[in-house]
Amino acid sequence: MTLADINSDGDYKLIIADLGTGSTNIKLKVYKGTSLMTETTLIDVPTGVVSFHMDTSEPRVPAVAVASGPNVYVYKNMRPYFKFALPTIEVNPLEHDLWLEVRNKQMEVEVFYELLQNLRQELGFTNLTARSQQLLMLEHSKWRSFVDQYKDVPIKKQSVITSITTLKKSMTDEVAASCLVIGTENSDIYILDPEAFTILENMNLGGTGNVLGAGAPVHLAATGLYDVEFRLLAACRDGSVRLVRRGWTQSRTLVQLPAHAVAMIMLPDSSSIVLALMDETLHCYSRKGKKQWELKLSSAVTAMTPVSLPHQGLTLVAVALTGGTVNLYSGRQIMDTIKTPDTVSGILFGRFGQEEHSLVLVTISGQLLVKILRRTAHFTAQSSGTGIVPPQQIKMLIPKKTKLFMEQTHRERENALEMHQTFQHDLFRLRLDTARACVTALQSCSNPFSTDSHEPLKMSAQVLGLGPTFKIHITLENMSASTPSKDLAITFHCDDKLYIIEKPYIQVPMLVPGLVYKFETVAECIAEVGISDQVRIFVIKLNQPQPVLAAIINMPISDMLTLV
Repeated sequence: MTLADINSDGDYKLIIADLGTGSTNIKLKVYKGTSLMTETTLIDVPTGVVSFHMDTSEPRVPAVAVASGPNVYVYKNMRPYFKFALPTIEVNPLEHDLWLEVRNKQMEVEVFYELLQNLRQELGFTNLTARSQQLLMLEHSKWRSFVDQYKDVPIKKQSVITSITTLKKSMTDEVAASCLVIGTENSDIYILDPEAFTILENMNLGGTGNVLGAGAPVHLAATGLYDVEFRLLAACRDGSVRLVRRGWTQSRTLVQLPAHAVAMIMLPDSSSIVLALMDETLHCYSRKGKKQWELKLSSAVTAMTPVSLPHQGLTLVAVALTGGTVNLYSGRQIMDTIKTPDTVSGILFGRFGQEEHSLVLVTISGQLLVKILRRTAHFTAQSSGTGIVPPQQIKMLIPKKTKLFMEQTHRERENALEMHQTFQHDLFRLRLDTARACVTALQSCSNPFSTDSHEPLKMSAQVLGLGPTFKIHITLENMSASTPSKDLAITFHCDDKLYIIEKPYIQVPMLVPGLVYKFETVAECIAEVGISDQVRIFVIKLNQPQPVLAAIINMPISDMLTLV
């Protein structure tokens, strides 16, 4: 779908490429309001429709481009104006020779079919021409008639168009000339001149020799100017988002998505990339491919479009979900919800008729809905039930400028150098004390994390009870990625005049990475007065004099009432 002022009278029309049944009743329809104005029959299934200006001559009447099969049909005043066909692809020499031999009656049809099957196994089905593909899918009784019908026609191979968009050529004005950008099944992107419809740029997304369609662009987004600098984003069939810039002949993978993309838009204000995926999630990435946020949706996404509101300094994203729900998002915050009688299959926002802000919805049952935004409408974030107050609604409590505040400000200005030097001196002292404490802990092994790369262990200890009998819980965890730890043991050191450890030596089994092992023992305080001391825990390794790691437990004072 697209919106365009096709008559240059200020009344924008809705142009829809109707798929019909997929093989018949395929038409290009023009709506004025919700009434059908004209319709044109298309000979093939359309893959995209866009409106663009071809030149700067008056009156500024936009053209309509319809991508269908290997061709782009350009209409001006809704009349056929130009037809662009994709460049032909070189046919495999073996396939060409087979058709040449069968045309010269040097080969039987059955033998020809078998050789095509062998060629299919060698090259792949998608690398054959459309004629050979069609023959291989026919029944045996139709082989001869098909070969007799097409053997005298020169064999050629063409790709098909998978996506189409526009790119401003030299100016950013709304009525400035735009180039057509088309993506093909062969993983190529072509940029066409808006007047002569010649190929200005040809870039490949899948690398040299990739003709299997794995990198075929299913969604395209363009920004910038062709004559200055531009960026093309392509969401491909292999789940990647690839970037192409001016002067590049090959693409660069920007993001590898966790699921296939249903829709992709590039926000004009922040240059963020928003993608709706098949796993019922909404993802946002920066221009450099850094993930900014992810949002889990209630159901699958069917369509998505940007909602630009420059008078409010806001750009929303309208997301249509299965079940007849359309959510409007600002970032990851939902701003409004629209209910429809059926699931929306197509959505578009822009100028329709005389209204600047119209939301056009087409449902899977064929209904056309038009929502017009009120000029006084104001979007506010809906409560998500988390109790979080939007930051813009928080009133900042700014204190008044008292006399004491002014005196402190004056003192800071007068002694700025001395204050900065004092701060730097204290900061360096803090860093020095921290470094000394770290060295002391490493030298005394009083560190719950092992610094040995061969034994990356983590230990924690907890004391339970009021006394005089305490229970000590110890957990050990192997932080290694794949290497187990073995030949380990846990020992305790304390003042034997104060504490008796029930199990002073605990044998540790082999520690498997990713699991947490728990151990426990009992410590009994035998002191007759209410004092406490430290209990040191060591993890030791067989035939190693120094402990692997250690921890210090500050024991609590025993409850002397239990001794009475």
